[in-house]
Amino acid sequence: MHAVANNELVKQKMGRWKMLAVVLVCASPIIASYFTYYVIKPSSRTNYGTLLDPRQYPIPSLSAKNLAGGAMELSALQGKWLMVHPAQGECKASCQENLTHMRQLRLIQGKEKERVVRVMLVLDQAPLDTTMMKQFDGTQFIRVDAQLAKRWLPVEEKTSIEDHIYLIDPLGNLMMRFPKQGDPNKMKKDLSRLLKASKIG
Repeated sequence: MHAVANNELVKQKMGRWKMLAVVLVCASPIIASYFTYYVIKPSSRTNYGTLLDPRQYPIPSLSAKNLAGGAMELSALQGKWLMVHPAQGECKASCQENLTHMRQLRLIQGKEKERVVRVMLVLDQAPLDTTMMKQFDGTQFIRVDAQLAKRWLPVEEKTSIEDHIYLIDPLGNLMMRFPKQGDPNKMKKDLSRLLKASKIG
């Protein structure tokens, strides 16, 4: 009886170790990318965007819909690096400036650009201007519950979520926020470093 009990304990321990090994294998790409970007040679790296703890900001359900009214959660785009800008459907000058920055930031990545998806989170039910949509062709326009988006997305003091461009990693974690009226040249450096350091997405 004692030997049987010992065998069962050994099997349980082995099972736990195997499960841990599987988890580590699955998580190792993202762990390696964050370690490379944020730990190795920290003295030579200065990020422009505000680094966010990705464990605190997984993509929530935002009651999202595509422009046709069908259900489409932001998590459906998981697997790519997402540049996200929340804005009203009218998309005034500051909104269009941010969409322009996102378009240029993606294009300038060259062959790596296919790893990046641009997203506008539309915070109301206002119709989108078709000319604006053509101008930013390739952007994913997703209507979301504004209050849910505001609870999810952190902001700088005296700003709103509409002032920022956010970056989401391929595992669906919000991990960087660019400042209001951000400098696209400095934003480019952050995005380029992340794409170079990480092979996921």
